[in-house]
Amino acid sequence: MRSGTSRRAFLIAPFALGGWWLVFRPPARALPDPAAEGNGPSISLTLCPSGGKPVRRILKKILKTNAEWRAELAPEIYQVTRCAGTEFAFANRFWDEHRAGLYRCTCCATALFRSEQKFDSGTGWPSFTAPIAPENLAEHEDRTLAEIRTEVLCSRCDAHLGHVFHDGPMPLGLRYCVNSAALAFIEDKTKS
Repeated sequence: MRSGTSRRAFLIAPFALGGWWLVFRPPARALPDPAAEGNGPSISLTLCPSGGKPVRRILKKILKTNAEWRAELAPEIYQVTRCAGTEFAFANRFWDEHRAGLYRCTCCATALFRSEQKFDSGTGWPSFTAPIAPENLAEHEDRTLAEIRTEVLCSRCDAHLGHVFHDGPMPLGLRYCVNSAALAFIEDKTKS
């Protein structure tokens, strides 16, 4: 009987710790101003002001050292966005988010995706058919696993977001598979 109890405790412990983390985790930090001054080369981005129309602007890239990002970001956000980590499927914040709104980069607040482009891919990660604007994302070849994939990054701060695959719904056939830790969701209360 004792081994059955310890086995049950072993199986339940991760869920209990996960629930504890969700309740007692540190509060989310405020997002930076998406138009804040950067310190790198100039790039063209599409900004989405609250309640306003998208606007194309020239801004400077945001360049920081790993130490600066580590001091600024929560450990799980740092691991995903700066070390190209991946969250667990079906155990991340936005995989099952259905509210209307805007998804921004959690590191620099650049507008990345709209809820209208989000779809249930069955993978357990937030998936989108297209970005708000192609210039807001950068793509790089990723050869870290046995297959060649296309990594997706924030154009402004080079945060690792996830990957884009060619198995999404038509007409584009794209699936931007993104880590929740790389995103900040801003709900559009006018569509609720």
